[in-house]
Amino acid sequence: MDTLGLVVDLAVHAGDVPDREGGEMLLGQIAGRFTRLKTLWADGGYAGELVQTAQRWYGRVIEIVKRSDLHKFVVLPKRWIVERTFAWLGKYRRLSKDYETNPPSSESMIRLAMINLMIHRLIPG
Repeated sequence: MDTLGLVVDLAVHAGDVPDREGGEMLLGQIAGRFTRLKTLWADGGYAGELVQTAQRWYGRVIEIVKRSDLHKFVVLPKRWIVERTFAWLGKYRRLSKDYETNPPSSESMIRLAMINLMIHRLIPG
């Protein structure tokens, strides 16, 4: 997603696929697209070899946004954008629970929700 919280591209996969492998799938999807996109922010689950792969093969920098070790609420830079987008998507009934059993169907529901959200922002009322 971009800095406004709008989904640029997505990859939904089964729960047994590790985050790093899912990240590689998504990097492959956006490889020739979004050429102005140079820096990506990711959760700690994507740290490691994926960071070097993104730089070496795709020319993109992945910055890992780490959680605070303190046991209190702290607003993390850039992470709130993702959490806000998840909250927007959670307002849609089909996305409020894990109703979808097929990853392509889940991707379609997310895309439809984002289209709806963007249309309502363009046409107020």
